[in-house]
Amino acid sequence: MIAIANQKGGVGKTTTAINLAAALACFGQETLLIDLDPQGNATSGAGIDKSAVESGTYQALLESVPAEKTIKASPLELLDVMPSGPDMISAELDLADEFSRENKLAEALKPLDGLYRFIIVDCPPSLGLLTINALAAATRVIITLQGEYYALEGLAGFVETVNRVKSVVNPQIDIEGCVLTMFDSRISLAQQVKTELGAYFGEKLFKTTIPRSVRLAEAPSHGKSILQYDPRSKGGQAYLSLAGELLARRGWEVVKID
Repeated sequence: MIAIANQKGGVGKTTTAINLAAALACFGQETLLIDLDPQGNATSGAGIDKSAVESGTYQALLESVPAEKTIKASPLELLDVMPSGPDMISAELDLADEFSRENKLAEALKPLDGLYRFIIVDCPPSLGLLTINALAAATRVIITLQGEYYALEGLAGFVETVNRVKSVVNPQIDIEGCVLTMFDSRISLAQQVKTELGAYFGEKLFKTTIPRSVRLAEAPSHGKSILQYDPRSKGGQAYLSLAGELLARRGWEVVKID
């Protein structure tokens, strides 16, 4: 289970959650995308009508609805979604009153053990209880960062939060890596940020960078991942590359399903 996280907004987190999950499905991996963000953009971007969600992440977290009953099949084969519905807007407040509140997601997902090769979680752009729940349940976290100066602010604090969760709540979690999004190799500052991140993360910095792309920005408005909307675009090829890199790190054979 991989949490896609950063306490900052606008860094390509949801775009990466949707399209990495879709790319893994295109490589034949049974994948579940969990939308933990009250905005619900991963839900709609994966082709699910968030306004029509009656049973989703909120119900699994806070109403003891079995997780498997909250999961919806996406239009993309091998990709399922646990959607964020209208109730998620109050999830942070409602979690605050719960016993063992940081472990609610981990508990809810136990019945899904072994059903998916990958579970990808789109986290809110904050370090609130929803994100802590994701970190408490995940085995890995991928940090998305934009290739600009301000994107580096708060990075050390977020890494420290992951380490604190590891020491207190979830000893299994580790940082899988960092991926640069909205990256323009022609801009010297972007290259400088990449160099600094390479020094900070070492081999954990993904070689794949995600370019700034009009097609990537358009895809969610059609309820599609970039792999459905325009797979041959630079954005589509970048997310296939990122998924391939993730699979290769695990020593798994990378074979794309057409």
